[in-house]
Amino acid sequence: MREKTIDYALRATWMAVAKMYNEEASKKGSTMATGFALLSIDPENGTPSTSLGPKMGMEATSLSRTLKTMEEKGLIFRKKNPQDGRGVLIYLTPFGVEMRDFSKEVVFAFDNAVKKHIPKEKLDVFLEVFQMINDLIASKKVYTKQETITP
Repeated sequence: MREKTIDYALRATWMAVAKMYNEEASKKGSTMATGFALLSIDPENGTPSTSLGPKMGMEATSLSRTLKTMEEKGLIFRKKNPQDGRGVLIYLTPFGVEMRDFSKEVVFAFDNAVKKHIPKEKLDVFLEVFQMINDLIASKKVYTKQETITP
């Protein structure tokens, strides 16, 4: 059954991608979560810490732990938000910018490898289907009586 469900295909593929990214990140003493955070922080203007969680789809506790580790490794620093004294902006250090560039290279290498091995027409359909799945989830139409009836 598992190989016939959309859920299984999504999870198995994402787990393979996450493992691949973590293997690459470990070469520089990092993790996929750290790389994702680095890519989510504006390298010039910083990013409010409160917007990072939603941007990354991360829970506050996990994000706090990730940011603490990043600060300890010298990748980021925090400053009070001048527009909102209660808020904090996250900025990249020079080392953080360097590691952000590494993370971008890793993501683009994967993207280019996929594009090299899969025809554009198939990728376009793949991305269209993923957008439709995201729209279906966002519309809250998955768990209605009609949708949950199994054949």
